[in-house]
Amino acid sequence: MQITNRINFRNVRGDLFGGATAAVVALPMALAFGVASGAGAPAGLWGAVMVGFFAALFGGTPTLISEPTGPMTVVMTAVIANLTAVDPENGLQMAFTVVMLAGVFQILFGALRLGKYITMMPYTVISGFMSGIGIILVILQLAPFLGQASPSGGVVGTLRAIPDLLGGIQPVETLLAALAVGIIWFMPRKFKRIVPPQLVALIVGTLLSLALFPEIDIRRIGAIPMGVPELQMPIFNGEQWRLMLVNGIVLGMLGCIDALLTSVIADSLTRTEHNSNKELIGQGIGNLMSGLFGGIAGAGATMGTVVNIQSGGRTALSGLTRALILLVFVLGAASVASVIPLAVLAGIAFKVGVDIIDWSFLKRAHQVSIKGALIMYGVIALTVLVDLIAAVGIGVFIANILTIDRMSALQSQSVKAISDADDAIRLDPDEKHWLDQGQGRVLLFQLSGPMIFGVAKAISREHNAIGDCQAIVFDLGEVPHLGVTASLALENAIKEAVEKQRLVYLVGATGQTQRRLEKLKVFDFVPPHQCYAVRAEALKDAVAAVTPSPLLGA
Repeated sequence: MQITNRINFRNVRGDLFGGATAAVVALPMALAFGVASGAGAPAGLWGAVMVGFFAALFGGTPTLISEPTGPMTVVMTAVIANLTAVDPENGLQMAFTVVMLAGVFQILFGALRLGKYITMMPYTVISGFMSGIGIILVILQLAPFLGQASPSGGVVGTLRAIPDLLGGIQPVETLLAALAVGIIWFMPRKFKRIVPPQLVALIVGTLLSLALFPEIDIRRIGAIPMGVPELQMPIFNGEQWRLMLVNGIVLGMLGCIDALLTSVIADSLTRTEHNSNKELIGQGIGNLMSGLFGGIAGAGATMGTVVNIQSGGRTALSGLTRALILLVFVLGAASVASVIPLAVLAGIAFKVGVDIIDWSFLKRAHQVSIKGALIMYGVIALTVLVDLIAAVGIGVFIANILTIDRMSALQSQSVKAISDADDAIRLDPDEKHWLDQGQGRVLLFQLSGPMIFGVAKAISREHNAIGDCQAIVFDLGEVPHLGVTASLALENAIKEAVEKQRLVYLVGATGQTQRRLEKLKVFDFVPPHQCYAVRAEALKDAVAAVTPSPLLGA
């Protein structure tokens, strides 16, 4: 197995330029997300460096740019708030331990080769989940947007505090935040290709705050320590270890989803195919190192990845270049960021939250499917007001139940029983001849398509509707998969037919279907000479067994 990501020097110029451009985009986002999480700007910078470097080195998507993202920041905000509330002295260090746990779980998911299953969720759930996270990020920026400290209580606490926040609004800081949003939103596309609007907002907002409002007390980032930070060794509070473990799983799962969805986007832009399991291991190593160096959790970032690819990045060298450029900034120039107003960072994060919301699907979800729209709205409400895990779990459960119900209804139509030649089952001339010769004494019971558990009811219904007959031909030739529940229903139908002294013939039981029936000992009731590969032969022998010889020879 290849240990490191695919790195070659055939595209050095493109990779270096792509990495440098991605670093310029990453800087304001890392600062904004670090502050928004509650861990501080240095945590955002070190998260961008560590996750970006190790995910690029060990991941499975060469062009993926990994760094703190909006969804990961939302979860980190809740983790830090909860742990610092119960243990103010060690809460932040415990939060970094949760980041390490998330990395360990991601490595475990990759080692168990679960990558292909991570994103197997209905789009209605993914859309609702991401939109809910976007709404949370917007709500959490309201206080710093208005020039005030964030109230306790997370989303609900902020919503309750809105009247007080509006009453204590700081006009200058709100103006700076609105300016940042306006620059990012309305900056002409041709200029966006030259310089990231987030960086322009950061620089313009900071310079205006220094030039126009030098005597006003504006909340700023403050001093950022340069140099390598003190390592954050794992620490567990005896009373909070369960909460930390659950938070680690949540953060790890979200990081997996965030990264792999971005990997799919990278594949579509580069016409390549990523290695999902290897990517999870790379993301896990990145988050493990980020937590160790006091950084917040990160994942594959869509904006950085797209910028990297559009700027020429094609191998992991671009991601390594980006991380090293940020490292140089952290070690040698981070002090210049101390004068950046917190309101400007709030404006940048606010716009990210707005962009995360799936506006396109929100506008037309009800036109596509009312049930799907209700699931999406429900997931949004649960994500914002209750819990991320509950939102995804309940959303996936309901969506799968509705899908299974629909698929079972459709598949049930492929369970048919006929005693004469009609249009319900396609028959060739020989099969029609022998079924007509049976004169109702022979029943053809056909199953086709995957027999999932929802089809068991249809099997039992068709079997219970069987009238008087002397032989039943069970045709399984078009069954690629026979589920446990459906196989038990078929077993009951065969057993009951045998108990009523009806002759039973099996057709086309091969592969997985045959093995499943063997394990259920169905062939103890159906002797080998009554198992066929061709349906016409089974019908012929069944008619011969139940029809008087003179009629058969007529």
